[in-house]
Amino acid sequence: MFWKEKTLSEMSPEEWESLCDRCGKCCTLKLHDEISDDIYDTSMVCKLFNLKKCECNDYNNRMKYVKDCIKLTPSNIGELEWLPETCAYKIVSTGGELFDWHHLISGSYQSVHEAKNSVISNNVVSEEDVKDDDYEDYITKKITKL
Repeated sequence: MFWKEKTLSEMSPEEWESLCDRCGKCCTLKLHDEISDDIYDTSMVCKLFNLKKCECNDYNNRMKYVKDCIKLTPSNIGELEWLPETCAYKIVSTGGELFDWHHLISGSYQSVHEAKNSVISNNVVSEEDVKDDDYEDYITKKITKL
């Protein structure tokens, strides 16, 4: 249980990556209303997201192809208010307990989907299948203000 013994910044790259529950929620498009400063989550996922596997098709090179992709780091986890409350990085950073469905607890990467805590459990679409003018139609909730 390395996540209980180490801080996020003390984790090895392998430990850091294994903490991800592979829910895909950080891969949904967030819309920023520049007038109100509100952030909205959508049911659209990034163009690199594989809807069948619930993972990035080019994780190692994603920053090259998606200019606004945000790399999660120990130093920015606390600042990313749009991360879901179920995010393992967010939970571990505040000393919380991982959910029973997290693969490090359950032993299965499928448990996040079985618990209906992943984007593939919802009606998500790729941003490539949506016209820019229709993005607002895919808003699912207001997250926060910047």
